[in-house]
Amino acid sequence: MKLIKYIIIAFLIIGNLQAREKINVNFSNMKISDLIKLVSKINHKNILMTQKIDGEINFISTTPIYDDELMNILLSVLNTRGYTIVQQGSIYEIVRLSDAIRSNLPIVKNDKNLNNSLMVTKIIRVKNINVDVVASKIRYLTSKSARLMTIRKSNAILITDYPQNIKTIEKVINEISLDNKRVVEIVPIKHTNAKKLKDKLENIAKSIFAQRVEAQNVKIIYDENLNGLVLVGLAKNVETLKKLIKKMDVTSHISQNIRIFTLKNSDADNVLKTLNNIISKQIFSDPSARPSVSANKELNAIVAVGEPVMLEGLKKIIDDLDTEKYQVYVQAKIIEINKNKAKDVGIKYGFSAGDVSSSGLYAMSANFGSAPLTNSVSSQVINALGTIGSATKSALALGATLNFLQSHGAAKSISNPSILCMNNKSSSIYVGKTISISSGQTSVSGSTTVSYKRKDIGLTLQVKPRVSSKNKVTLNVVTSLENVLDDGTNNATKQPITSKQEVKTEAILRSGENIIIGGLVKNYILKSESKIPLLGDIPFLGGLFSSKNESYEQDNLIVILTPYVIDKSTELSKLQQKLGLLAKIQEEYNNKAEKIIEKKSKTKNSEEKIEKIESNKTVKILKATPYVENSL
Repeated sequence: MKLIKYIIIAFLIIGNLQAREKINVNFSNMKISDLIKLVSKINHKNILMTQKIDGEINFISTTPIYDDELMNILLSVLNTRGYTIVQQGSIYEIVRLSDAIRSNLPIVKNDKNLNNSLMVTKIIRVKNINVDVVASKIRYLTSKSARLMTIRKSNAILITDYPQNIKTIEKVINEISLDNKRVVEIVPIKHTNAKKLKDKLENIAKSIFAQRVEAQNVKIIYDENLNGLVLVGLAKNVETLKKLIKKMDVTSHISQNIRIFTLKNSDADNVLKTLNNIISKQIFSDPSARPSVSANKELNAIVAVGEPVMLEGLKKIIDDLDTEKYQVYVQAKIIEINKNKAKDVGIKYGFSAGDVSSSGLYAMSANFGSAPLTNSVSSQVINALGTIGSATKSALALGATLNFLQSHGAAKSISNPSILCMNNKSSSIYVGKTISISSGQTSVSGSTTVSYKRKDIGLTLQVKPRVSSKNKVTLNVVTSLENVLDDGTNNATKQPITSKQEVKTEAILRSGENIIIGGLVKNYILKSESKIPLLGDIPFLGGLFSSKNESYEQDNLIVILTPYVIDKSTELSKLQQKLGLLAKIQEEYNNKAEKIIEKKSKTKNSEEKIEKIESNKTVKILKATPYVENSL
């Protein structure tokens, strides 16, 4: 009778349905299986039941319900028994709750698809807050059979649950996201130190915002390029800090400033070392008052950050360091003098030229020319060239002496380089050649391969000037001479044999004064052959009309340095013009001095001949005298 009653009620309800309508339903001790049949007929759903579900239900209604809400009543009843309904196409299957999430549930993309009552899967995007934090807060809202997982890369939640639960969870997430919506504000700092202001703001933020509430935190980032602060947080909190910054960003007499000092004459790295050395030795009561300095190579400038008073002190130091540097223009003459030939010239012209050391050359030049000529020309040089000619007396005589030796084959010029040196910096000159030296050999299948390395052989001259005044300079000179004694043909190793001589000296000179560096000697055997023309070329008999000689020769390498101090770069071109004029005067002096020497030599030779003739007459008389006395 009860079953017939339920069926009649169902037909009555179905007959009255035209759309979503309200119905009056009361169940008393109705079996769950009967409820399933009732819902199937009213909602026109094909429900698959694979196993029997025992139990009865009671539903007491005092007000009408919508017909489609019967499915919710059925789901609630099934949940109490550990079951639920999943949709498989047009079939609705009753499955265990534990198996529901494995039943290929539909994935919904928008809220329109959440009007059903059956379990679905949805991806919820989370904004403005960490997805793991959100998940921990909304897990209690899910049903007993729901599943929830987080996707960190896309900051999203993947949830499988009943649509009504999903709607509730989405509303909660939206509310949380809105409350945690963050803004980014860039605040330039114009007057104060942005880095120090950042530290102060962080301390203030800890006091006025609840630090345990993540949403309340404001991140403060210092940007050195903008000299400003970047604020990231809730809009109202960021606005609060912006107002504080506006009040705190004021000029202070103790605030740090930035100054850039562009250098004109000095190297930024060298100046930086000096400044750091000075700053490191200072004691500051407040460590934050210590200035910071750095070098910018591209601009060749010093960047200083500190209090205005400290920066003014640094400026004075930098100005004193960045003065125009002295330069020294060094003229070098590298002369090779043959000792035997110089001795012959000395004997011929009546002065000691055999000694070709530095002292010997000075002694020779002191007796060269004539005092009136030297005084006259040196006065001319001083009048025309000013201070450049203050040391030209000895320079003129030395130049004429070397020219005289060269013109008579006793000397030859190897090189006449000139270098412009910075004060207290080394400069070098190299004159020579490069030879190959065997570095080893390898043999493969009877074939031998020899490896070679290249080596420079010659004269190296290194000069380091130190200017003490506008007209005085100290030269630190290192001269190194390498020679090839044997090219490898005369020894068992077949390797070149080289020699090396090095001279180090230091001298204080006036601008335009000479220094002679000697002691670099090359010894060798000179083989020569003399023969009578034609007769000396006759085979076998030519030796009777020719002779071979070997002589031991010695060449002295003399380096003459003449420094000129330049206090301003604009003086270099003027100096070169004056040196060109000095070269012309030197040439004229050489010619006049050589004529004087030639004239003296002729006069001396004439006097020697007269003395010799008179000496011979005396001898004859002496020899004749005894013979005359005896004849008497």
